[in-house]
Amino acid sequence: MSNQPVVNHHEEAYLSLMRGLKDLDLRGNCVPSRLVLIGYHAFPLAMNSRGQVLMAASLYGSGRIVVLGHEGYLSTFPALVENALTWLRGDGSDNVSVAVHRNVKSVADNLRKSSFQAEVVGGFSGRLGAGVYVTDAYSVGADTKELVAFMKAGGGVLIAGQAWSWAGGHPKQNTLLLFGGNKVSGVAGIYFSKHTGDAEYLHVYPQIPTSWKSVIIGKDFEDDLEFLLQGISEFHIPTGLAASEVLVHGPLAFPIGTISDGRAFLAGGYYGQGRVIVVTHEGLLGQEALAPFWLNAIHWLDEGRRGVVGSVSDPAIKILSRSGLKCQKTGFRKDLSVFVCTAYSDDHVEEIQSFVAEGGGLLMGGHAWYWAQTHHGQNPMTDFAGNKILTKMGLSLLGSTIEGGQYKAPVPSQAIKDTYHFRHFLRRFACHVTMGEKLNKHEEECLKKLGHDCTTYLRRNAHHCSDYAQVVSTLTNLLMSSGLPEVSDSCPVNSPKDHLLLSLGAEVYKACPNPDDLLPYLIKNNPMMPVVYNQKIKIHVNTAGGQEWISTGLYLSCGMKTYITIPAKIINKGWQIQIGCQTDRLNCQELKRAPCVYERFPVTSQRMQVWNLWGGLLYLVAPPKTQVDGAEVTVQMAVRAPYYKCGVTTAADWSLLRTAPSPWAELEFDNIILTVPSDSIRDLDRPEELAALWNDIMKAVADLAVIPHKFPRKERFVADVQISHGWMHAGYPIMTHNSSAFELVNADNVRSKGIWGPIHELGHNQQRACWEFPPNTTECTCNLWSVYVHEQLLGINRAQAHPAVTLEERKTRMEKFVREGRKPGSWDMWVALETYLQVRQLHSA
Repeated sequence: MSNQPVVNHHEEAYLSLMRGLKDLDLRGNCVPSRLVLIGYHAFPLAMNSRGQVLMAASLYGSGRIVVLGHEGYLSTFPALVENALTWLRGDGSDNVSVAVHRNVKSVADNLRKSSFQAEVVGGFSGRLGAGVYVTDAYSVGADTKELVAFMKAGGGVLIAGQAWSWAGGHPKQNTLLLFGGNKVSGVAGIYFSKHTGDAEYLHVYPQIPTSWKSVIIGKDFEDDLEFLLQGISEFHIPTGLAASEVLVHGPLAFPIGTISDGRAFLAGGYYGQGRVIVVTHEGLLGQEALAPFWLNAIHWLDEGRRGVVGSVSDPAIKILSRSGLKCQKTGFRKDLSVFVCTAYSDDHVEEIQSFVAEGGGLLMGGHAWYWAQTHHGQNPMTDFAGNKILTKMGLSLLGSTIEGGQYKAPVPSQAIKDTYHFRHFLRRFACHVTMGEKLNKHEEECLKKLGHDCTTYLRRNAHHCSDYAQVVSTLTNLLMSSGLPEVSDSCPVNSPKDHLLLSLGAEVYKACPNPDDLLPYLIKNNPMMPVVYNQKIKIHVNTAGGQEWISTGLYLSCGMKTYITIPAKIINKGWQIQIGCQTDRLNCQELKRAPCVYERFPVTSQRMQVWNLWGGLLYLVAPPKTQVDGAEVTVQMAVRAPYYKCGVTTAADWSLLRTAPSPWAELEFDNIILTVPSDSIRDLDRPEELAALWNDIMKAVADLAVIPHKFPRKERFVADVQISHGWMHAGYPIMTHNSSAFELVNADNVRSKGIWGPIHELGHNQQRACWEFPPNTTECTCNLWSVYVHEQLLGINRAQAHPAVTLEERKTRMEKFVREGRKPGSWDMWVALETYLQVRQLHSA
């Protein structure tokens, strides 16, 4: 993760195209088409108050294109046209020759006094020698391949027109593919749509225009689904076959097969002049039960060309050969009509993308879940082979799985309304937040999935992609408008809207290009704290089989950034920097904090900048089986935390440290580290007494576990305002609620009243599968440590330590167990504990 300034080359292009323009007055007789933008490179130049794009630009291959939503704009805005010609001819080009189609001759007339040499022509030819070709959207000709090739090789195209009139005269034809202008501009990800746009007076701003209203689905897909689902009522995924989920995120991508929670296993889309379908397990390509669908799909992808279908899969050929199309087993070839492949190869990525953009069909099958499980730390959306092709097309295979079952096919006329689509629900949520539009029950139920998908999408970190930048901008503006809901122990949140906003806050903060500008909208109360500089942390670690957190005694406040200098010996060795001790991810109806409030940064360079929206204690995280002795890390700037380390921190040190401003404190003893709110230790006068008590407790825990007194990794407790499950739970760290912090740090209370719950969790961490009888003894044998520590160390009888082990309770339970027939299922927790206590009593006699 990096916080370096985001370089967006589309912004540079936009500034070049709009140079010297302060406004665009589109009011008048011209009724433009709305433009639909897809892919990495298409970006808007003019957007009205309804989020409708009326002018846009893009890249394709080595060339460039500018698209205007009405041909009248070519004469109305001569300054814009001249800027466009300068940009279109390419950086550093001295080719001033411009070929202008005779139907837009006025452009040539306006260029007479410019530096360009305009020639009026009857149509495009590669022999013209021009650097830029200017045409209306109606005069591109029947064969556009030569013009597309010109653009791909580095030429510039300026094209203008509207498609709503053509669509009105061709109501049953596909405007995206068959309207003349789209056969050129669509290849570069810009389509003239059949919808009119509102012509307004527009200010020209120094940034690419954005609006949540522009997050649209570019087509209703009803005709596509009607064709694909002829004779299809349901989809059958065989039991035992684990498919992936596919995230449908492009404006011209759509789900085809989904399960009840909205996750898709089958999806399609438009890309350029071609089409794509992805199914999330390659085994489904050869499933006989799905054969009727595959036959529909192959004809949809072929688009009536009746060309050659090439497939790498024999089972797929067996089914597709019934389509009447010629099928061959082959790798990728440019002369195919449709290419059928798996998702596990990233050979020919750019060639396949160009093949589809220029009219080919792609059918891909494969899952990403196994790859995700075996490539920890990598991002499936960007690093998985199949997604290197698909993500640009608005579809991405994810690491989550979909199990076998019978799933109903959607009703084509209701698909967009009834089926989850990322962009549709993002727009609906934006309407809900900014305009107060009420969500229906189905939409509210989908907000949790929307939050998860936003997180997945944002973690692409694809700032070079225009579609990604538009979504990031939308979410950033959304959060600036709404802020984050106030959330705390005394002010929990319950609504789906607040849940989603809390989930989005940190993700958008990480992804947006100007996080410092966003921070005040997210964190309203962020007091300045005194800081310390250039703190040096010595590393002495010898890890066993698990990761180990190394405390630094430092804290970063909300959004605070710092640089850390890293020794070479731990760079790219699996080390991480962690900010925040609250590592439980919450999935609760009621939230008392955001679902995830910590951050981790892989250590990949000698100098790293780190931060966390929510702030938190600063840690180094050592990987398993690592030994480092004496390496030094330097933290440029941080807030000091109350941090006591047994055998190191003196009484004088502690008298100052316990007043340190961090809201979190840590007490590190021989075998355990307690992380608690600082308020709970401000009055701790004698930490050495608490240290001695916990050192003895941990020795007793080790004695019963029959392990050395020095633990291979110190246990950790973290007290949090809310945890993922239970009152406490075991793990690394052991998590407990804030109210238990007093129980952990008050030595007198421990000695007099006991500490059953925390020892119970420490007991969980000592359990071993070889002597457990799960699930019966899972919550039983850990209590042996509670009994042992209380009776052997603290001198507290078990009956005093916990009300469930008084003689009366034990007797009542056993009588009930016998009376009900000694059922094995009833032999659990306290009943099972009785067995162990009896065995212990016999061996003690």
